[in-house]
Amino acid sequence: MSNKEQYREFCAVEPAVPLFLKDWWLDAVCKDWDAAIVKNGDKVSGIWPYCMENRINVSIIRDQVLTPYMGPFVFYPNDLKHSKRDNFQHETIAALLDEMPEAKVWHLSAFPGLKQVGLFTTHKFDVQVRQTFIMPLSDKIEDIFSRLHEDYRRNVRKAEKEITIANEPEMLQQLWGYQKATLDKKDVRMHFTQPQLQAVFDACNEHGCTALWVARKEGEAEAILWQVWDDVQAYYLVGSKNPLSNDNRAMTALIWHAIAHAASLGKTGFDFEGSMDQGVEKFFRNFGGKRQLYLVLRKNDSMLWKLKERLR
Repeated sequence: MSNKEQYREFCAVEPAVPLFLKDWWLDAVCKDWDAAIVKNGDKVSGIWPYCMENRINVSIIRDQVLTPYMGPFVFYPNDLKHSKRDNFQHETIAALLDEMPEAKVWHLSAFPGLKQVGLFTTHKFDVQVRQTFIMPLSDKIEDIFSRLHEDYRRNVRKAEKEITIANEPEMLQQLWGYQKATLDKKDVRMHFTQPQLQAVFDACNEHGCTALWVARKEGEAEAILWQVWDDVQAYYLVGSKNPLSNDNRAMTALIWHAIAHAASLGKTGFDFEGSMDQGVEKFFRNFGGKRQLYLVLRKNDSMLWKLKERLR
């Protein structure tokens, strides 16, 4: 049995596999993927699926479209003492690295909580740090709401009187249009196409782990937010305001609605899939989530790819 077949079997029985590493998600975002798998005894202790690309004769392993995290993932034994988790993580990641194929170029975002900087630098990775915000959802909904900045709480209460929010999957292409218009103003290119957006959304819809929340005022769409989730956590994947709207409360209300929805599903947290953009970072920070750092693993051993990046 190939690693990919073993991986599919594992995904079918292990609910803790993160959304972005599930086999069907990989099918939707990558033409050709495989996976490294390591075991502790007869139990899977670590997984690292990857998409091998070849561009201008350069082998590349990198994050895929609409996939915020694509690094290794560790499964800890239930009886493992907390004091031994770091050592277990180190040994598992080291074993996974030994199983990964060679590639000239790497650019992968690891999940928050992965801390093996020394191990990755030993393997010649340039390790960078990025941030997200994760809202814990174990408290009562009124306590979660109290973490929001007072201006946000006020905006949500006002929005409840003026704005309706509903799941409208048919508005997906409008989300793409809103996002493109927003990025065009910043002179930033889109990182995904309409067909790619539709393919991932359809896969999530098929597996019952998505909602496309639309905020409307007097019938007009003000903002759209695409939320996804796995068995453990929910994620803000893509969201954008109608470029013709002047109402800034709609997006605040949408995010709060998504947080409350995630709490109602029993998820442990809501990941804002954060941004290093100063304005977006401040907007997310004021919802009261906990700042979490994650590693970005980079390596470039190709002179041709280095030249391409300089000319970009």
